[in-house]
Amino acid sequence: MDILIFDMDGVLVDVSNSYRETIAQTIRIYFDECFGIKLKPITKADISLFKSAGGFNNDWNLTSGFLLYLLSLSGIPSSPKKKKFSNIHDTVSYLKDKFSKCKPDIVRLPHKKDLYDFLKMVKSFGGGLNGIQRALEDSWDGWVYRMGDLDKENLVKRIFQEVYLGRQFISYYHLEPLFYKGKGLYLNERLLIPRRILSLLRKRLRMGIASGRPRFEAEVALKRFGLLSYFDSMVTLDECLEEEGRIFRSAGKRVKRSKPHPYSILRAIQEIGLPNPRCGYIGDVVDDMVAANAAKKEFRLLAIGFLSDRSKLKAFKESLFRAGADLILRSPDELLHLNN
Repeated sequence: MDILIFDMDGVLVDVSNSYRETIAQTIRIYFDECFGIKLKPITKADISLFKSAGGFNNDWNLTSGFLLYLLSLSGIPSSPKKKKFSNIHDTVSYLKDKFSKCKPDIVRLPHKKDLYDFLKMVKSFGGGLNGIQRALEDSWDGWVYRMGDLDKENLVKRIFQEVYLGRQFISYYHLEPLFYKGKGLYLNERLLIPRRILSLLRKRLRMGIASGRPRFEAEVALKRFGLLSYFDSMVTLDECLEEEGRIFRSAGKRVKRSKPHPYSILRAIQEIGLPNPRCGYIGDVVDDMVAANAAKKEFRLLAIGFLSDRSKLKAFKESLFRAGADLILRSPDELLHLNN
């Protein structure tokens, strides 16, 4: 093998106490701030189930999809339309007022009602936010403000970024936190693949990253763990959005280039620049395997599943194989024994 491309979350970095916990906290804060509803804890297993439905490479979308699902159980009436607001305070005030006029009898919301069966339906509709919206009989989109700028209407992303980044939120966005004043949950991350193994791999092959993270957040993690020098290329959400914008400007088409599209994997390999390379891509969710198999049209490539702490969960292993995994690794040490 000449090139090995890594996903970050769940492969290089354990995000169970960072991004996964950020999703749970964002949902809790959203319901509390906008509706005054206290949620029962959302578990990592719940979030992993959502991931397994596919189409949720973007955690902001997963958070929004989970909010829509919970709203469908809440007794809050459906509402398909949103209004425009010039600042985030007006967005929250509008939701509070709209909720108070509904007067639903809600104190604490259950959230595990038929979750597994619901997500099977979501998967049958193609996964992701579109799958959520098609699986729900009505639309609650008017309650979930997830688009636009952080200082205007994008309440989901605003809360999410405050929770994940902590003090880094101010330096990156130049905005004061409104909903969360604690430490950034990115500080809870730990390496899943030890530097010892990455150093040995680096001596044998070239390495890159294809991640759904924003570039800033990918660089924060790599700098924190001292890994920037290990990788010859890195393609993130930023590059995928730039490519989507380029296509729209040149062809007038709105397309997606984040996983499960293979763009990030292909670009990471191309940036390394070896002729006719033998490649591998390592990911931990269904979308990773779908993207890796699509990338096989242009490169010789192994789709490698990585399960880490989920290695004992048969359902995850089966879902990766069904999505096209050529092999599945349960331990970082197995990387050293990949076929040359």
